[in-house]
Amino acid sequence: MELLQPGDTIIDGGNTNFHDDGRRHAKVGEKGLKYVDSGTSGGVWGLENGYCLMVGGDRDAVEPLEPVFHTLAPADGYAHVGGPGAGHYVKMVHNGIEYGLMQAYAEGFEILHASDYGLDLAQIAGIWRYGSVVRSWLLDLLVDALGKDQEFAGIKGWVADSGEGRWTVQEAMDRDVPAPVITLSLQARFRSRQDESYGAKMLAALRNEFGGHAVKTE
Repeated sequence: MELLQPGDTIIDGGNTNFHDDGRRHAKVGEKGLKYVDSGTSGGVWGLENGYCLMVGGDRDAVEPLEPVFHTLAPADGYAHVGGPGAGHYVKMVHNGIEYGLMQAYAEGFEILHASDYGLDLAQIAGIWRYGSVVRSWLLDLLVDALGKDQEFAGIKGWVADSGEGRWTVQEAMDRDVPAPVITLSLQARFRSRQDESYGAKMLAALRNEFGGHAVKTE
């Protein structure tokens, strides 16, 4: 803010909480600056394929920048979605949906992996890319990952979260919108970080107490 001149525009292209956008838009406006938030999706492949851009901000701030956004985004991959914070809001929900999609793929392929058929998971993922209703770019990436090693040797089942899944779940609660799939997908990531679940130990102990069910000891 100290380096810019009135009329200049700050573009936040990170994964920022939309609540912060509203505050920052007001703050920079006091100095005559403009603020635009750009939700950006494309992963590491965006450099080659272009980024999907979901942009929020006042129209007079966004419009002069649209040649930049159209250049960075693939065809039909850019939209001015609303006022200050709207870009990051849309990106937040995008990431929440992504959590659900990834979890569904993970659970489905774990069932396939556990079957008695000795299935070639890379082959199955590969054919699902063509004509199947579950085809997606995530599935394309899964084909690549399975092609390297179907057992994922050397990879620990510890799954991080960027924070946007949490924000999506919080927004759903704030808006009284049921979002069980996204919420459970986030919870599954938390579970992946536990080497040993205290809650699971308690369940085993309770089953032993009320029914005499056997427990496994360490």
